Amino acid sequence: MRPHDMRNALIEVQDLQIKFDISAPLLTRLLQKKKKTYVHAVRGIDFEINPGETFSLVGESGCGKSTVARLLSGLYEPSGGRIHFKGHDMAKVDKRTMKELRKSFQMIFQDPFASLNPRWKVERIIGEPLELFGLLPDKQERKQRVGELLRQVGLSENDMTKFPHEFSGGQRQRISIARALASEPEFLICDEPTSALDVSVQAQVLNIMKELQEKLGLTYLFISHDMSVVSHFSDRVGIMYLGQLVEVGNVDEIFEQPKHPYTKMLMDAIPSMDEINKERTPVTGEVPNPLNPPSGCAFHPRCPNATAQCSQEAPVLVKNTSGHAVSCFNV
Repeated sequence: MRPHDMRNALIEVQDLQIKFDISAPLLTRLLQKKKKTYVHAVRGIDFEINPGETFSLVGESGCGKSTVARLLSGLYEPSGGRIHFKGHDMAKVDKRTMKELRKSFQMIFQDPFASLNPRWKVERIIGEPLELFGLLPDKQERKQRVGELLRQVGLSENDMTKFPHEFSGGQRQRISIARALASEPEFLICDEPTSALDVSVQAQVLNIMKELQEKLGLTYLFISHDMSVVSHFSDRVGIMYLGQLVEVGNVDEIFEQPKHPYTKMLMDAIPSMDEINKERTPVTGEVPNPLNPPSGCAFHPRCPNATAQCSQEAPVLVKNTSGHAVSCFNV
């Protein structure tokens, strides 16, 4: 377990927010005298990621995990808050600095078939970042580098002449990883990179990512809804619910001594070979509609320990001396 030290953080996120305009067309609003409608996908979250560690965001579908990934990668522009990368405020850097920083962080998407251009051969797919960033202007040098990257992820340099449809799902995700590594980044944003793969292939891809992290000193933001994967792959974990972080801590603390009722609910739903005869407790209820979130604590309609205070006031994320943070009145 890597020691956590915010002073040396590679990524710092402060009060990060984003809202999407889902209003009806202007003419319809004027005729029906309706105001604009917004959905708050991320509602003010704070976390930091140290160099060389894996920080995982976990939660049910629709909680805002993938939106956070797209905010950090620059695909979405925040509505509020700040993202600091290597000490730079990403909202204030000039274009030249942004281009330099952009080489240092890349993204691996959930569906490798959708994220790879089906009309391009593998050599062009992996070599594109090298060409865009001007890292290897010489075509022959780029080809050699693509071969090295393919071998690094367990494929052959002969694969560079093939198209994405000629590979299996696991092999396509390896190609996605090789493309992400082309610019020699420090930080990889992994948006459920194994959820579309078979269980046995998931293990192979995760092992490759772990080996690459140790070899290249990579830092990961790992997005997942699979708690068993997170428990084996992470250093620290953030539990998200309806666009907010409800608990953040080291992976051992989260899995052995969960504090928040939602975290406990997720833990109870994990199958265990040690307790094979134990009846599993499913996650009850549904995530509320983000267009009309509950008052007070967003989790209180599903919480077994909810009190009157929970429905009236929103708890804040309180951190203890060890860095474990929980957002709950009853903890």
